[in-house]
Formats: sequence, C-alpha cells, structure tokens
Amino acid sequence: MTSPRRGTPDFLLLFLTFALVCFGLAMVFSASMAYTRLDPLTKTMVNDPWYLVTRQGVFIALGTVAMFFFMNIDYRILRKWIRPGFVIVVILLLMVSMVGKEVNGARSWFYIGGFGIQPSEFAKLAIIIYLAALISKKEEKFRDFKTGLLPAIAIYGVMFFLILLQGDTGSLMILTMITAIVIVAGGANLKHIFYLGAAGAGMLSLLVTAYLIKTNGNSYRIERFTTFLNPWADPLGSGYQIIQSLYAFGHGGFTGAGFGQGIQKLHYLPEAHNDFIFSIIGEELGFIGSTFFILVYLAFLWRGLYVAIRCKDSFGTLMSVGIVGMIAIQALINLGGVTGSIPLTGVTLPLISYGGSSMLVTLTSIGILLGISRTYNKPEKEKEIKKRA
Repeated sequence: MTSPRRGTPDFLLLFLTFALVCFGLAMVFSASMAYTRLDPLTKTMVNDPWYLVTRQGVFIALGTVAMFFFMNIDYRILRKWIRPGFVIVVILLLMVSMVGKEVNGARSWFYIGGFGIQPSEFAKLAIIIYLAALISKKEEKFRDFKTGLLPAIAIYGVMFFLILLQGDTGSLMILTMITAIVIVAGGANLKHIFYLGAAGAGMLSLLVTAYLIKTNGNSYRIERFTTFLNPWADPLGSGYQIIQSLYAFGHGGFTGAGFGQGIQKLHYLPEAHNDFIFSIIGEELGFIGSTFFILVYLAFLWRGLYVAIRCKDSFGTLMSVGIVGMIAIQALINLGGVTGSIPLTGVTLPLISYGGSSMLVTLTSIGILLGISRTYNKPEKEKEIKKRA
C-alpha cells in the first residue's frame, strides 16, 4: 500500500522567505562595513567587513538545510518528536543558566567554536509544538481548566522559570505572548485566561516591586524600560542608543542616503548589524525603502496565516498560528524599540538581523509551515479521485 502523494509547498511563502533572507544578508554586510575585531595572531583590532556576513551565511546555510528537511517530512511526526525535543531544550536552558556566558546582563549564551548559541530561541519553537500537540489531543476538553488549560500553563511555567534564571527579559516577553496566542487560538475559556492574566499581572507587580527594593531603583533593566519616554534625559547613557537610532531615520529622510552610505554604523550606533538593523535600513533606504520592506514583511506574515487558515488539522493550524505569531511578535518588538515607540528589549528582527540562533530557528519554523502547506496543495489527479469517490 503506497502513501498518498504530498502536494507542493507554498511557493509564494518560500519566495518571500528567500527574498527577506537575501535582503537581510545585504543589510548585515552594509551595517558591518566598519566592524572591527581582535586579530588572534597580531593581537590588534582590525577592520573586517566580511566577518559577520560570513558567519551569518553559515547559519543561513544550516537554516536552509533544516527548512528543506522539515518541508519534506510529514509535520504530524512532530507529535512523536516533541517530548524528547522538549526535554533536550529544558536541559540546555538549565545548563546555560549555570555555565553560559553573560551578554548584556543575561546569562543565555553558549559559545562553541566561536559561534554563539542561544537555547531560549529553540525554547520558543519547542513550546509552540508542545502546546499545539497538547491542545489538539484534548480538543473540547481543553476548555476545562483542570484537565485542559492547567497542563498547558504548567509547560509554560517550566520554560518561564528556566529563562527567568537567565535574566533574559526579551525572551520572557515573547514566550508569554506566544503561549497566549496558541492558547487563545486553541479555544481556551476566555474567563480562565482573564483570571490567569490578572494573577500574572499581580505576581509581576510584586516581582518588579521586590526588584526595585533590591536594587534601590538603580538598574539598567529599569532604565531600558523607561528611557524610551524621554531618551534625551540621559543622552550619553541609557538614551544613547535610541537617540542614535532616531538620528539614523532622520538622516535617511524620504529617499535615503543610499545603500552603504549610512554614517550611524560607523561606531555611532551600537549593535547596528543586530538589534538596530532597521535603523540602518531607514537611514540608507529612507521612508520609501522602509515602507516597501515592511509591506513585503507583512505579505510574508499574511502568507503564513494563509497556511494556518487552509490547514484542516488542528495540530497543523495551531503550529502555524504559533510560528507566525512568534515571528510577528519579535518583529513588532524590534521595530517598536528602534523607533522609540516601546522600550528596548534586545530582540532581533527575524530573517534580517545578524544572529545565528534566531536565523536557524526561524528558517526551521518556516520549513514546518511549508510542510503544512503541502497537505492542502494536493496533486490535481488525487483531488479528482477523491471527488469521484
């Protein structure tokens, strides 16, 4: 007995993915033209504009392999893989909180052969798949608090606690919002969600109050959350990054300074190739280029939602919604932060910013989306046979 042929993947989603990845790589190159690093032989700082692009290319290649792998397997097999995968992610999160390297106040990185790996990125995808499998299995029982919603919250609580140990505020926010999206899409009782939200807000208030008392109100994390309101109150300190980012947009104007012609990347704007890549896009491509980029990004997200809508299986639908939500949330937080609309949280712009773990997880997630799209893009002959039957 032969298995039914699978359909073709969503080629528009695939095209938009590669378009964004190629554009992001070009912008990383532009943003890192003035990048300097320590030469291990001469022990001096040297300019190496190809250093970050080459490293980003490695993760794009690995991510592309992962994307095509997951695109060409039946996504339903992830139900069987998620439990051991979840355990591996939990172990990595526990290990990184103890022996990981601290970067920007968060102990959330492993460094292997000079490459940084951030387990919290994999945790986001793991919780999406786990919750999708759990909710789709329970179906209507998920509306019951004790047997449905509580196990899902327990899974989220494990991830939340382990990332909290690392001090990674940005990942905590994203994890919470992803969980909320999947749970709501899964049909949870909104009354239960309201009560949980109120309880969570109360606990958060207590934690923030305790943290303020412990630090006597002097903490860079608190400054990052309040500086966006008036960055010019401390222009050389906590407000420096936002101010330089706004200068970049101002310099770009309507038409932009031209690709490669930006000046903020010349050691004025920290992390220009990473968190602030959109500032470089705004400076070099201007309002027109930035708007076109956002429209393409929105088309990419819309196509991902289209996959979720067309999928007839609740497991596939919930995974699709979670993946699109994960990418959209990170993009919204990044764009809001660099434009001074919301507090800075150090979140990368998916598919665009420099960042190996983010690129690898995002492309893997898109591979799952493309695999799901193949279930409704059945070959025409198979569709005709089903109609006649």
